[in-house]
Amino acid sequence: MKLAIIMSGFGGQGVMSMGQLLAYAAMDEGREVTWLPSYGPEMRGGAAYCTVVVSDRPVGSPLTTRPDACIIMNRPSLDKFEEAVKPGGILVLNTSLCDRLPGRDDLTLVALPVTDIASDLGDFRVANMVALGAFLEVEPVVKSSSVLEALKKTLPEHRRHLLPLNEKALEAGALEARKRLQDRTA
Repeated sequence: MKLAIIMSGFGGQGVMSMGQLLAYAAMDEGREVTWLPSYGPEMRGGAAYCTVVVSDRPVGSPLTTRPDACIIMNRPSLDKFEEAVKPGGILVLNTSLCDRLPGRDDLTLVALPVTDIASDLGDFRVANMVALGAFLEVEPVVKSSSVLEALKKTLPEHRRHLLPLNEKALEAGALEARKRLQDRTA
């Protein structure tokens, strides 16, 4: 098994954190991992994305031009990465900040209002966890419990009170993805 995922959005949306948590969770589960960040000219508010490769064997390169999946947090990221996803791949799309859907029909599309769901939970800043939960529902490359354990290890002490909210966000993303996928098959 080898899976390459690109996560992309504006700086400040937690894209890098999302990638790191996935990478840490995969390492904790005994997988081989690379995590490669990329920032635009300015960090907060500028373009930001990372590539995570999870494999059962050593990873030869952290670079990918044809990811198996993308988690897209805004319209500029959709414009940039939509065509890169492999046919048959997965695209998780934050429709709260994207005014169009992909023009491709060869993807598993999970389009959900990630930022709105996070706001309904009480804090828009957990939108990255909603998106990650949705992705893991479609492609369970790691267990959600492993992501939460990674978060416990990396979250600073003064932010520990946010652990339950992040857990709710992961669950909300998974639940919403499950609903949307079931609606398509019904």
